[in-house]
Amino acid sequence: MRQTKPNRRQIFTVGAAAAAATVAASTQTATARPAATSSAEATEFAAATSASSGPYGSGVAGSWTNATRAISTAAQFQKTRETNGGFMFGDSIGVQDGKALAARLLSRSGTQLAVNNWSSRPSSGAVDALQRAASAYGLPRRVLLASGSNDIFDPPKFAAQVARAVSIVGQNRTLFWVNLQVVRKAVSAPVQLADQRNSSWLNMQLYDAQEKYPNLRIIRWAEWLWVKPYRLANYLRDGVHPSVPLGQDARNELIVQSLLS
Repeated sequence: MRQTKPNRRQIFTVGAAAAAATVAASTQTATARPAATSSAEATEFAAATSASSGPYGSGVAGSWTNATRAISTAAQFQKTRETNGGFMFGDSIGVQDGKALAARLLSRSGTQLAVNNWSSRPSSGAVDALQRAASAYGLPRRVLLASGSNDIFDPPKFAAQVARAVSIVGQNRTLFWVNLQVVRKAVSAPVQLADQRNSSWLNMQLYDAQEKYPNLRIIRWAEWLWVKPYRLANYLRDGVHPSVPLGQDARNELIVQSLLS
């Protein structure tokens, strides 16, 4: 799963092509069968299906405080810190895939992973959780942020959250961040195009931050999907969440390879 570093033009060009391919595929399959949706994701991105597309075209973020979550116990965080494992902070993709990721990482290297994953949560909430964990337990040398899908509703605020996370992690640890690919199949074609535009915008902010912060490493999930057009349909079950097990295994393997490199 070789990863390449794109430039700004490539991010926009390939992202636009991905959006066109995904919108076309969604239009062709929309009447065949609905995308699978679990109760944990029933409210995910719900506000974007309203009449308003919001200031950036993807809709308006709804409340996430009562959404489904998967959070390790305090004892698990403490043990992971003491054994210098990894801390993960994510959204509904992490709620779905975090347990399998922790098992894969443990079996591969014996490395523990403590998680704080919360559906529908934007990166501001994930970084708040990172700050609380740093204060309560201290941090291991590896911190994983698998967040950003819910920032498509307000992309300009994302860069500040990346900077906050880098500051909290500090120069002597590595911050890993999984980048974004969001084109929801359940919304209209114009909103899908906005989703891809905003995903690319968020990814560009990550790459800009990487130029400033040498301890920030981007896990390039978006580029891995883009390089083979069929992956957008086969590895994402709803345009956001990885299919299980195909997409889940692929994304988790990218993450494990990065954490252990």
